[in-house]
Amino acid sequence: MTDPLYGEDPEPSELSPAGLLYVPVRPGPSARATRLFRTPLGRRTAVGFTSERRLVATLGSEQAWIRLAEPALRALTAPLGVTTVTVNPQFTAPAPAPVGATPAEPVPAPALRAG
Repeated sequence: MTDPLYGEDPEPSELSPAGLLYVPVRPGPSARATRLFRTPLGRRTAVGFTSERRLVATLGSEQAWIRLAEPALRALTAPLGVTTVTVNPQFTAPAPAPVGATPAEPVPAPALRAG
């Protein structure tokens, strides 16, 4: 059996793959674990970047990463109920402070001068 040609197939058999991605990871108990993020609406999503430059611009140079193909990233996160992969997000918010942590002092705005 041969795979259908995508130009002739109204519904391709695969989702449009993003290819090899730079995937943010964190240390785990026995190995690295894929970092999961939340969309603006609060749904969990796996994240991948098409270049190291894009990952560093969004998450910083200290962020550890591994290379994974999009189907592999989906396969790793599906058992966790994560079905969305976001490619090249451009905005991230800082993690919330732990419960009971003292909030940082606000930085005062510069004084306006009359001129």
